[in-house]
Amino acid sequence: MHVAIVTDDPGWHGARLREAFAARGVTGAFSSLSTAVLRLQDVPPVVLGGFTDRLPDAVFVRGVPGGTLEQTVFQLNALHALQDLGVPVYNDGRAIERSVDKAYTTLRLHHAGIATPPTWVTADPDVAREIVRRETARRDVLLCKPLFGSQGQGIAVVAAACDLPDVAEVNGVWYLQRFVGERSDTATDWRVMVVGGRAIAAMRRSAPGWRANVAQGGQCQAALPEGECARLAEAAAGCLDMAYAGVDLMRDRDGSWWVIEVNSIPAWRGLQSVCQIDIAASLVDDLLRRCGTSRLDEVVS
Repeated sequence: MHVAIVTDDPGWHGARLREAFAARGVTGAFSSLSTAVLRLQDVPPVVLGGFTDRLPDAVFVRGVPGGTLEQTVFQLNALHALQDLGVPVYNDGRAIERSVDKAYTTLRLHHAGIATPPTWVTADPDVAREIVRRETARRDVLLCKPLFGSQGQGIAVVAAACDLPDVAEVNGVWYLQRFVGERSDTATDWRVMVVGGRAIAAMRRSAPGWRANVAQGGQCQAALPEGECARLAEAAAGCLDMAYAGVDLMRDRDGSWWVIEVNSIPAWRGLQSVCQIDIAASLVDDLLRRCGTSRLDEVVS
């Protein structure tokens, strides 16, 4: 069995995945969507790097390189085409599309009754300024986030109208979300890894300022994936129809849980450093189950 591990930068995560596949008698080959080719008149009609003459048996999506709108759409179309041809794609292109856009993610969570902070999205600067004036008059703080950002990059704290980023900084769209956490000098949130519909691992992250992401210097502490935190994380992954997800949550001053973000291509190096479960192995096992393979019986202990 040969699995394409889609990534432009294998790094630590790619190495862990390939080791987990190898331990189960499966070959994992790194491949970039930037080199994909659609050739409708030939066989196979979709070509990935490392799979010139055949389709992979499955695809594990560890990264989408992005680029221009056209490049991104093409890369996701390659994943859609593979899925249409019967190749299991993990997470599939639709799941990635649902989660990469924070506005659509938040909308789906809200419609499903999953606790997520009050959020406003607008391309009208006058509307954005009015939202800020109204919310800050209530002494609430807003976070302005890039629609397609990740790892805590590009987040601005908006405590007054003068803090609102200009149109160029947000690429013409303001995503404003009420900050629901306890206000202090230290940001705190939780990351829960959901695999196959079940919360398997969790950590508490903290860092000075407003962002607790590990990529921004957040410190990790082990946490139990249980109770309302786990239930909400599982519900969020299910709402977005994800095979696996990294769900970020926060508690307010009353102790209530809120889903902040849902990641369809989550990193887990920080989480792995504080938990006992082998996350890469859990991901690989879930993918192989979805492939209907019996190779789980061949795991090397």
